[in-house]
Amino acid sequence: MPLNTSFTELGTKPVGSLLIKYATPAVIAMTASSLYNIIDAIFIGQGVGPLAIAGISLTFPMMQLTAAFGAMVGVGASTLLSVKLGQKDYSSARHILGNVLMMNIIMGLLIGGIMEIFINPILYFFGAGETTVSYARDFMRIILAGNVITHIYMGLNALLRSSSHPRQAMLATIYTVLINLCLAPLFIYGFKWGIRGAAFATVLSQAIVLCWQFKLFNNPDEFLHFQKGIYHLNRKIVTQCIAIGLSPFLINLCGCLITIVYNWQLTHYGGDFEVASYGIVNRLGFFFFMVIIGLNQGMQPIAGYNFGAHNFSRLNEVLVKAILIATIICIVAFVIGFFFPAIFARAFTTDKSLIARAAHDMPIYFVTYPIVGFQIVTTSFFQSISIVKKSIFLSLSRQLIFLLPLLILLPRFFGTDGIWYSIPCADLLATFTTAYLLYDQIRTFKKKDKIAIHG
Repeated sequence: MPLNTSFTELGTKPVGSLLIKYATPAVIAMTASSLYNIIDAIFIGQGVGPLAIAGISLTFPMMQLTAAFGAMVGVGASTLLSVKLGQKDYSSARHILGNVLMMNIIMGLLIGGIMEIFINPILYFFGAGETTVSYARDFMRIILAGNVITHIYMGLNALLRSSSHPRQAMLATIYTVLINLCLAPLFIYGFKWGIRGAAFATVLSQAIVLCWQFKLFNNPDEFLHFQKGIYHLNRKIVTQCIAIGLSPFLINLCGCLITIVYNWQLTHYGGDFEVASYGIVNRLGFFFFMVIIGLNQGMQPIAGYNFGAHNFSRLNEVLVKAILIATIICIVAFVIGFFFPAIFARAFTTDKSLIARAAHDMPIYFVTYPIVGFQIVTTSFFQSISIVKKSIFLSLSRQLIFLLPLLILLPRFFGTDGIWYSIPCADLLATFTTAYLLYDQIRTFKKKDKIAIHG
């Protein structure tokens, strides 16, 4: 059986060119995916109405919750794969593929089934009201029916990136977006399916691309491919995947909790239109967040491989370059959100009240965005090199220790604006915490690098 060892370049080629090679496809893929989320919301807002945007906003925590379990498997497995390849443990690397497939099938069916059974109480708990719950329910029932497809699709894409196939991972995402963009207007406007049409388009596009992913992983000429003997769940692999993936799981879980509290507070202090404003503002923030996630996906195999190979100077280099790029991306986000909020809001709705509300809220949301990239990259960096405790702590500190109390406290003094003030305040506190932990870790790497050099 031929052995494709193209992944060895992760430890030899210049870090800058590797980061460009691996991050560019991931960033393009995430940009395309995020653009679709924006365009999809525009289709819904213009074709169904402003309350439909509020309904979609209420499904966001539910989507985060399902994504949390998918990320725990996909990100954990892809990181573990990079480390195993760096350690030249090829037997474990092969078994990771089969275990990821089985875990995603089990988890996708289980999570989707449970949420479908309790969909109404879940949505009401998430902040849905009588005017928005029908939109949220119609959308999520179809999404949950295809949950196992989503989990497998995301898990296989993560492994494509870590096995030195970033281009195929990018194409899988872009194909999904393009198919989605073709189907969504057809289903929403042509077939008159409304918000259900957007959900059908999402699931069907992922199912089509999943078939292509299966074809890629059925190629026996590739090092990582479907073969006999890799599907039996291995306790060590499962445990390591979950342990490493616990950080992104908690990030998504905390994000779900924060979004729920956000919806509660926005509904209490501002009403449905304030929730709709959050849906618009959050779309722009999520777009740039996903671009940085793409950068992190490009950084992850390089960091994981070199950590496994104990090459700490290359590890530091990829971290610094990733932080610099992420900061530039976030400065662009700040300029758009702070100086041109009304222009962005008009794309989603013609309702003047909603446009004015979003134009007021958006600059507050983005005022500290230039420092957000540093936080996201550093948290992902710790996760990429299996330093789970620090990654988990950073994930929890920003959302639970800082943001949640502020989200409850500030509206008591500043009303609806206090809800929005909580985000930049939490980002400032989280940045100081992140900087301290990173400084401490870099000192550790430098010590280890000196020991490695001097023998």
